[in-house]
Amino acid sequence: MGWSTESALKSNKIASICAAAIVLLFSSAVLAPWIATTDYSRIDLSQRLQTPSRSHWLGTDELGRDVYSRMIYGGRVSFLVSFIVVTLSLVLGVLLGGLSGYSGGWMDELIMRLADILLAFPGILLAIGLIAVLGPSLQNVVIALAMVGWVSYARLSRGLTLKLKQLDFVTASRSLGASSSRILFHHILPNLVPALIVQASFGFAGVILAEASLSFLGLGVQPPQPSWGSMLSDGKNHLLDAPYLTLFPGLAIFASVLSFNLLGDVLRDKLDPRFTS
Repeated sequence: MGWSTESALKSNKIASICAAAIVLLFSSAVLAPWIATTDYSRIDLSQRLQTPSRSHWLGTDELGRDVYSRMIYGGRVSFLVSFIVVTLSLVLGVLLGGLSGYSGGWMDELIMRLADILLAFPGILLAIGLIAVLGPSLQNVVIALAMVGWVSYARLSRGLTLKLKQLDFVTASRSLGASSSRILFHHILPNLVPALIVQASFGFAGVILAEASLSFLGLGVQPPQPSWGSMLSDGKNHLLDAPYLTLFPGLAIFASVLSFNLLGDVLRDKLDPRFTS
């Protein structure tokens, strides 16, 4: 009893810290037009590679652009992409996974074999290949990551649907003449929500990291629009003379990914009955 209470208190502290970090980063991204100190694309070569100071809180890059302003606008890209990709992946994955698990037969085989094909390739490499075909842009990053990301939600939804459709309340609804769509959306889907919330919290972390990786490689948002990944790429040539160019965007990626992952661990402990005492 003492252990469970201590564990709960520790989890609450971790969840609070992670939630606060996410809210802070998200708020700064949303309020970027009002809290930015200057235009993120403004070039001033006379101020290039300035260290953090009162006029430039996080310094300037090799073109004299304010790093702080670019940081908060770069956060906009990361959170926007992660929100859209997780939403699209969640909706598509739940629909296909639920249909696969409930219908069975050839429908189940078709959807799961497609998922297996996508899982046969590393997700980031498949996204790179898709963007190479579609062309580098923010829209194509979203399309590529969503086409890769729906698989985990589909497999989770299918597994839980296979279990839930055998339970008494679903059998009773079916015997009373409820349609398949009603059973799926009114009886099975609500019971998937806790597990999907946990999966989505990990999904946000994965998408932020994937978007940063693609932008680092020049396949994400294009200049002059900033991104944490592209800022890392721009600063890699100045690791010795201006390390802050990679330090600050690196810390932003680290803080957001770690916060979402730790929050996902706490949510899993709270919402998944397999992890509760």
